[in-house]
Amino acid sequence: MELRLLLLFSTLLIYQTHTFEFVIDGDWDSELESHDNDPKSMELPPIFRRRRAILVSEEEEDFEAIKGHDITVKSYKVESRITSRFAHTTVRSSVINSGSTAQSIGFNVQIPKRAFITNFTMNVNGITFIGSVKEKTVARNLYAQARARGKAAGIVRANSQDMETFKTEVHVPPGSRVEFELHYQEVMQRRLGVYQHTLHLQPGRLVPHLQVDVHIFEPKGISAVEAPNTLGELFQGITTVTQGKDKAHVSFRPSLQQQRKCHNCTDSAVDGVFTVRYDVQRENNAGELQVSDGHFVHFFAPTNLSPLSKNIVFVIDVSGSMWGLKMKQTVEAMQAILSDLTLDDYFSIIDFNHNVRCWSEDLVPGSSINIEDAKKYIQNIKPNGGTNINEALQRAVQMLVKASNQGLIDQRSVSMIILVSDGDPTVGEIKLSNIQKNVKRIMREEFSLFSLGIGFDVDYDFLERIAMDNRGVAQRIYANHDAADQLRTFYSQVSSPLLRRITIQFPEGSVSDVTQSHFDKFFSGSELVVAGKLQSTGFPTLHSFTTASAATMDLTLQAETDIDELDPILNQQPHSVTGFARQMWAYITINQLLAERALAPNAQKKRTITQRILNLAVEHQFVTPLTALLIESESEKLLADSPKDPKHGCCSGSLGLRPPVQRLVHTIPPWAHATAPPTPSPATGHITIVDNDPHFIIHLPKRDMNVCFNIDSEPGKILNLVSDPGTGVVINGQLVGSKAPQNHKLKTYFGTIGVFYRPEGVRVNVRTDRIDVVEGKNNHSFSWGGTADIITKGVKISIEKDSKVTVVVDGRISAMVLLHRVWKRHPINVDFLGFYSPNDNQYSEQVHGLIGQFASEPDIKVFNVHDGPDPKKKEATMDIKGNKLSVTRGWQKDYREDKKRGSDVYCWFVHNSGKGFIDGHFTNYIVPSLDSFLPQDEECI
Repeated sequence: MELRLLLLFSTLLIYQTHTFEFVIDGDWDSELESHDNDPKSMELPPIFRRRRAILVSEEEEDFEAIKGHDITVKSYKVESRITSRFAHTTVRSSVINSGSTAQSIGFNVQIPKRAFITNFTMNVNGITFIGSVKEKTVARNLYAQARARGKAAGIVRANSQDMETFKTEVHVPPGSRVEFELHYQEVMQRRLGVYQHTLHLQPGRLVPHLQVDVHIFEPKGISAVEAPNTLGELFQGITTVTQGKDKAHVSFRPSLQQQRKCHNCTDSAVDGVFTVRYDVQRENNAGELQVSDGHFVHFFAPTNLSPLSKNIVFVIDVSGSMWGLKMKQTVEAMQAILSDLTLDDYFSIIDFNHNVRCWSEDLVPGSSINIEDAKKYIQNIKPNGGTNINEALQRAVQMLVKASNQGLIDQRSVSMIILVSDGDPTVGEIKLSNIQKNVKRIMREEFSLFSLGIGFDVDYDFLERIAMDNRGVAQRIYANHDAADQLRTFYSQVSSPLLRRITIQFPEGSVSDVTQSHFDKFFSGSELVVAGKLQSTGFPTLHSFTTASAATMDLTLQAETDIDELDPILNQQPHSVTGFARQMWAYITINQLLAERALAPNAQKKRTITQRILNLAVEHQFVTPLTALLIESESEKLLADSPKDPKHGCCSGSLGLRPPVQRLVHTIPPWAHATAPPTPSPATGHITIVDNDPHFIIHLPKRDMNVCFNIDSEPGKILNLVSDPGTGVVINGQLVGSKAPQNHKLKTYFGTIGVFYRPEGVRVNVRTDRIDVVEGKNNHSFSWGGTADIITKGVKISIEKDSKVTVVVDGRISAMVLLHRVWKRHPINVDFLGFYSPNDNQYSEQVHGLIGQFASEPDIKVFNVHDGPDPKKKEATMDIKGNKLSVTRGWQKDYREDKKRGSDVYCWFVHNSGKGFIDGHFTNYIVPSLDSFLPQDEECI
């Protein structure tokens, strides 16, 4: 169990002066300090490990937020304000010593491990102590002075799976009133599709004014929020949830009677975790950019992407210490995990004690036969012997390397090792630093190591270091009745990788001090966050450009935001977190620096990183492993010292978010500079158009003539535009009807345009609400809300935000689909698509379709031009394919430059749905699906 916070309170004045004092126990951090001065050593001294175990053994004691034998708790209030995933929590309590003698009053708060304390204030009988963060050297000096005066400090220890305990005691005379107030901040982490905010409520007694308020503000909108009752049946229906478009308020205010365990009980039933879960609206896969207070934050959490295949080696500790419940829970979890594997996944199992055994020497596919065999193998494991972690991990890496060299591993797949262990190495190489070096030396960049430490005997710090050093994360598994669930939950977070090699970039000169922007993997349900400082460029918007590799395609996604848009909105929100972007940037930067510091190769590098952490922590008032909270009034000073082993920081990395910071240099594409980036160009010159309801405009380049016709069909019908068996390309459009008839006629428009490239099995279906890219069984969806470039198997798809999609097949055939939006409440009109195709597409001689048939321009002659009933529209006779057609001179619209009004395109209009101009009747071009070619035996062809 990690020791995150060591709280040292000491008074610098004599007890008799103010008749209260702080009681302290523990000066164990001297081992930490001496160890920190030895940068070459990566292992904790044995004495520290023993003391840690002793402290952790106390975790079963009953926890109470307010402690004292004869006290009156007047109020206990918790308020969390969450703005754009950044949470600021304040815990306040007012207590009176109701006894007849002086006594100690304890104030205890369980806070998330990943949170930073930002302030602690206290008022004792009118004397107010206010906190400020200082460098830890100040803490050492004040601590020494306090010890010289006979004072001591209080210790903070971890005592739950995801929380740590802030503990302090103040000794006060009878009748004294004490008011406590603690502040802490954290960045919400998205896991399995939700953000979860947890507050521990354990007042330990009845409280007249007990209340919890959680205020959420998400500028882009809240998609869902819930506060499941996790406190027991007595509190069913007490919590209220109020949700608006971008705000939510969760309130829990039980009355004194509602707090009682029974009707006449004096004990409080409030004892547990108060949980709020929510998620946000996402307009597109490019992510969400927010700018505030001179800083920016980019949230990236794409959805609707097919998962990458996995190559997993499970490395399981089966030493004697795993005997009993630990092994039972591990086996139970592995049974479920193995069942989750698919045929596209490859896996093997290595179990180790003093020896190392492989279920299979090679990776094998996740077939039902292999999975069942692996389950039987796991079931029959009998723990015994020592722990040879070094050889087991090296064997796992070698197995992945062998599979890669043999071409068994798909280049777009994700390869990972999942280590499950409960103890320190006892056999073979036992020096932790050497094991770390051995694994690092043979590990390839495309592999990741995830470490799961079961129980408290394992050296979790080592597991965390070796995971961070190899693009993974570590997690502690608590050896209790739900350990199997913890293992399964962890696996579910890494079981669905969606992207690899993600890089988020910004125009040159537009930002500075950017946090980690290159990520090895992105897992479904999680979120990547990049933050930085905004530079003055004179441009009103900030752009981001994200490149990534998906299952079958490479992506380039563009997001943008107005840099002056958010701050005025935040100023109108009474519960928003002031300076959230600034604090979030500092929070992420400090955590990444702490991770870098843990892996620093030498003392000089470590000192440089340390100074950067100190500067940021003091500036942004975060209590980190290297800073302390100085609490003082006009006449007294107190000290709150923090956390865990300072080599490793206070916060463990989240999945996909904090692998070691890689100092990689990426070439920014030309379009990613501060000038407005160019967008995919529409087809230039004379083109063929199908737009509106639907009007066909066929350009015949040899005669420089445009011929128009309409198609009057039914909603749901699919019309073939291009059918080219020679190139394997087919383009079809599905009709959608207006909401109601107009002049007794129901108009139809294209609601979906489908492009199918048969040689590679790639389908691009452009709809009015989204763009689907399908390759085999992989289905990826993109919204119109973001600009993106997608390349997959000879097909390039360029999406321009809320405007158009350009599809280029094999570099020879291109098409552009234009989006027309209408007022959502319009009683008649609907959203629809326009289709634009250049005349220089390189079709084969077999091409046909309503448009494709004109790739080979027919002989055509227009004569006998004369006035018609409408003086603005001439009439004439058209001679084509042996048919003499009556045509009318008119015009249709080209909406490429002006989607609202369009530009006029003059043409000769052929009546009766193009009869005589097109081959056969238009019904011959109706096909059953968006990827259907025209039948080859059609008489009209």
